[in-house]
Amino acid sequence: FLPACDLMNQGILALVSSIGCTSAGSLQSLADAMHIPHLFIQRATAGTPRSGCGLTRSTRNDDYTLSVRPPVYLNDVILRVVTEYAWQKFIIFYDIDYDIRGIQEFLDKISQQGMDVALQKVENNINKMITGLFATMRIEELNRYRDTLRRAILIMNPSTAKSFLTEVVETNLVAFDCHWIIINEEINDVDVQELVRRSIGRLTIIRQTFPVPQNISQRCFRGNHRISSSLCDPKDPFSQSMEISNLYIYDTVLLLANAFHKKLEDRKWHSMASLTCIRKNSKPWQGGRSMLETIKKGGVNGLTGELEFAENGGNPNVHFEILGTNYGEDLGRGIRKLGCWNPVTGLNGSLTDRKLENNMRGVVLRVVTVLEEPFVMVSENVLGKPKKYQGFSIDVLEALATYLGFKYEIYVAPDHKYGSPQDDGSWNGLIGELVFKRADIGISALTITPDRENVVDFTTRYMDYSVGVLLRKAEKTVDMFACLAPFDLSLWACIAGTVLLVGLLVYLLNWLNPPRLQMGSMTSTTLYNSMWFVYGSFVQQGGEVPYTTLATRLMMGAWWLFALIVISSYTANLAAFLTITRIENSIQSLQDLSRQTDIPYGTVLDSAVYEHVRVKGMNPFERDSMYSQMWRMINRSNGSENNVVESAAGIQKVKHGNYAFVWDAAVLEYVAINDADCSFYTVGNTVADRGYGIALQHGSPYRDVFSQRILELQQSGDMDILKHKWWPKNGQCDLYSSVDTKQKGGALDIKSFAGVFCILAAGIVLSCFIAMLETWWNKRKGSRVPSKEDDKEIDLEHLHRRVNSLCTDDESPHKQFSTSSIDLTPLDIDTLPTRQALEQISDFRNTHITTTTFIPEQIQTLSRTLSAKAASGFSFGSVPEHRTGPFRHRAPNGGFFRSPIKTMSSIPYQPTPTLGLNIGSDPDRGTSI
Repeated sequence: FLPACDLMNQGILALVSSIGCTSAGSLQSLADAMHIPHLFIQRATAGTPRSGCGLTRSTRNDDYTLSVRPPVYLNDVILRVVTEYAWQKFIIFYDIDYDIRGIQEFLDKISQQGMDVALQKVENNINKMITGLFATMRIEELNRYRDTLRRAILIMNPSTAKSFLTEVVETNLVAFDCHWIIINEEINDVDVQELVRRSIGRLTIIRQTFPVPQNISQRCFRGNHRISSSLCDPKDPFSQSMEISNLYIYDTVLLLANAFHKKLEDRKWHSMASLTCIRKNSKPWQGGRSMLETIKKGGVNGLTGELEFAENGGNPNVHFEILGTNYGEDLGRGIRKLGCWNPVTGLNGSLTDRKLENNMRGVVLRVVTVLEEPFVMVSENVLGKPKKYQGFSIDVLEALATYLGFKYEIYVAPDHKYGSPQDDGSWNGLIGELVFKRADIGISALTITPDRENVVDFTTRYMDYSVGVLLRKAEKTVDMFACLAPFDLSLWACIAGTVLLVGLLVYLLNWLNPPRLQMGSMTSTTLYNSMWFVYGSFVQQGGEVPYTTLATRLMMGAWWLFALIVISSYTANLAAFLTITRIENSIQSLQDLSRQTDIPYGTVLDSAVYEHVRVKGMNPFERDSMYSQMWRMINRSNGSENNVVESAAGIQKVKHGNYAFVWDAAVLEYVAINDADCSFYTVGNTVADRGYGIALQHGSPYRDVFSQRILELQQSGDMDILKHKWWPKNGQCDLYSSVDTKQKGGALDIKSFAGVFCILAAGIVLSCFIAMLETWWNKRKGSRVPSKEDDKEIDLEHLHRRVNSLCTDDESPHKQFSTSSIDLTPLDIDTLPTRQALEQISDFRNTHITTTTFIPEQIQTLSRTLSAKAASGFSFGSVPEHRTGPFRHRAPNGGFFRSPIKTMSSIPYQPTPTLGLNIGSDPDRGTSI
């Protein structure tokens, strides 16, 4: 104020000031009082953006202050840009020299629109401020702060903005998905290049710009005035370093010079005012109004463009230039002009990042992953070259990259984990890489969970997820008696008991009502024969005992029907048992797994499956007790007993031991399909409660465009094609069978009939053993046979009685024999001694009988010593001729064969007194002769 008074005392025509808003009010009051034209050029402190000074203007004609610099339009420009970018949440950083009241109008408008905005003052010591944030904030708060920094507006001088960008980038508070807006009128081209070099992500710069003549030769000429080349050349370093306030001072002086020149031409010059502002009665300058009108009507085209004044005394000519970069590009990338803004036409140009719509060419994304078959696998690992990856998730990423045009670089998470919250609130693994802004995208067999979605963003699911169990198929054991499998042991016992029971009943029925035997029959109705007959008919081999009674035939008819049904059922079931092994595993669902304790099971420690089971298992309001039972098994020894560090270890544990692995059903199905031995099968839930998604940094601009493209892939069917590539419907292994069954029919092996051969071998061994016993017994019995002649006579005498009983005419008239020879089998001869007490001796006179049989050498010797009664021959009454012949041995098939040792012997008939038993008169009783 005092320097202005000193100038007035010396005499002035106009007052030009380049000061701040605080002193501008005093000079305005002095100029208005002394009628001195006052040209006010607002200057901010050290290049800090201006705030509105709020100079009061009266409606009377006593306002002598003109604002050379245009009004502060930062509120209008920021609101238009933020609306164009559709921001809903951001933070405003301003330096310590900025008056935040300058954007109060902007804050009021965004608050009415529901935007979430935060304010933070940037201290002079930026490094100390950032260090304090890390020291005072917890991990959760720091993560939320990082999320807030993704959208920010910087209202500060260029030097402070450079330092601030450097600190936040080096401390990893921002990543390539951030978008910052820097607004300041005082940003020159050098500052722009330096800000772009130090920033990452997307950067938008709003600065005031001035029109430059297209004709280079006319740039330094403003009418009749020639400007210094160091000022008019925009590429000159001196002009680049000049503040905008100095440019306006230059144009203001040029404007006053033109006004004074016009006054001189019009001969309306007024003497300079020599005034004093100390006296109370000092009068204002009389020529002040005329000089003010001349200045207001004049104009000049200077370094700032057209400098002129409106009726309100302000300069309406202002232009803002909007520059920007794109996402995901490296440091030092180029910048381009996005649009411009002025108070008359508003925004000219589009701020929409077209590369995020359908074209992201030039964008390079850093992708973090975890190896998990079949989602992500290493396809090629050549020393000295980057690894190449393949898998279902890689195919999805490649489909997005092909459509959108971006490139990507893949690396594996350092700890090979998906990520879980730590005790201090931080995250490790793949999620931790995204949280700490070291990667742009995370892709693998990554499931969408609420905890993960709190710290990162997910696209829409590209595949459904469910929990499954991987188990080892039951090994096919060798059952030597698989032929007995069609029937249960109790059924076999019942069949064996039925055979014995029916055999006994058949014998009893024949004993009560003996059957009539046909001539030449070799069998008898003993218990042994009855049992043998019943067993032979059961195995469909027939029998030799003819049963003629009605009761016996009814019994045998029912038995044959029973045997037919049993044998048919056995044959049908045996074919199925020999081709398909019916070994069923008891675990067919997660419920079955939770109810048993024989097979231990677990999952990957600290994984999404582990947390899912833990949360549901420890929830007291969970209705299904399955999860609580599973959690008790999984959490044994604090999870170290049954859990593994990674999924590959769990799969190997299932393959080589008694273990069940609980994991993602899609991963387990792929493992079961592609197992070389087909030794796995899977069970699980059919309901998909979650899905696999692509993880991005929280608030990433790529989420929506990725989600839209994934939906397009699903709708077009391309996603199903990718699924069938890794999970074919007709795989080489059966996923759901708990045993290793053949896909196609094949020849039966020796294992299927091992039991049959064992039974045959047992029968052969047993028969050989019995044959040895019989041989031993017969030899022992033969050594005890008496050698007396009387015993031999008894045997021959019994033969005579047997012939008499068969040839009697009086009681068995139907049995007529001719005088032809009658053959006796060795069976009849061997049984004669045991039946002599039961045979009736009959006389068969008037009959000529010739008997032939095999006579061993010992019997031939015995025949020479027969008694005289026996040697006299058989007496046949009046028959003149007496025939004798050799005994012949009957073969088992009914024929005869002659022994190489045989002889002819004559056996005379010797009558023997009868025993009084009338057995021989039974017409139904016969003997094979």
